[in-house]
Amino acid sequence: MKARFVGLAAGLAAAASLVSAPAAMAKAKLTGEEELAKMLEGRTAGEPVKCISYSRLSNATIIEKTAIVYKVGSTLYVNRPTNADLLDDNDILVTRIFGSQLCNVDTIQLRDRMTPNMWSGFVGLREFVPYKKAK
Repeated sequence: MKARFVGLAAGLAAAASLVSAPAAMAKAKLTGEEELAKMLEGRTAGEPVKCISYSRLSNATIIEKTAIVYKVGSTLYVNRPTNADLLDDNDILVTRIFGSQLCNVDTIQLRDRMTPNMWSGFVGLREFVPYKKAK
């Protein structure tokens, strides 16, 4: 009788672990602020600048409802635009550049990636805060 109980207990434990596995495996989605903090880990903020060189820009990352992070060389520039609550990581940034720089007076239109003919809003850029790796 004792062997059966151990077997039954082991079976119940295995079944319980299968039920709880998806919950443990599911990763909680980070908030925009948490995602930004993770991206900037090990970096220090510099003085805000009004413009960044568009030709040196290697990519832009949308942090949902929070900011746009531009990478220029090894520096990350964080811009917290007006209407940041409209930022969605499924949007496409449509930027019109006048000159060679992206500046705090520029606006960016947001286009829905799933329905490319649909605009989902716009954001107005503000100053860019540079974050460099700590030495």
